[in-house]
Amino acid sequence: MDLCLDVEDYKLNIRAGGVIIHNNKVLTHKSINKDHYALPGGRIEVGENSKETIRREIREELGKEIEVQDYLATVENFFIMNDKKYHELYFLYQIEFKNEEDKKITETMKNVEGKDYLHYEWIDLKDIDQYNLLPACLKDVLKNKKFPVHLINDELN
Repeated sequence: MDLCLDVEDYKLNIRAGGVIIHNNKVLTHKSINKDHYALPGGRIEVGENSKETIRREIREELGKEIEVQDYLATVENFFIMNDKKYHELYFLYQIEFKNEEDKKITETMKNVEGKDYLHYEWIDLKDIDQYNLLPACLKDVLKNKKFPVHLINDELN
């Protein structure tokens, strides 16, 4: 069961995400139904730690095995999506593909779970401000490369 609960008028969401950078490009995912990009990852499940989550999510979504290398950030994220207020705790890690051939991937990748509306593409870090990457505070994390950080992203106030 995902750690996503309705609490009063909020949805409490606990997630883990991963940063893979190749040739100064970061891997992102985007739903064709949405106007924003995000880093690969997903919701933490009950009894699962955040490192296990990012390994599981990449395996499920891309069919790839990864190594979790470094802890980068925790983001307390407050936002509205689909007319619902969210309070999200987001754990971010530097990750890398285990397979040497996977480290050479530069093209857009498809979701292997059958979620055809999701695709994974590489965004050049020098152009990151031109993309609607959410939460937006992650742009500075990626550009500044000073880790670890604790951020509060409050779009409700």
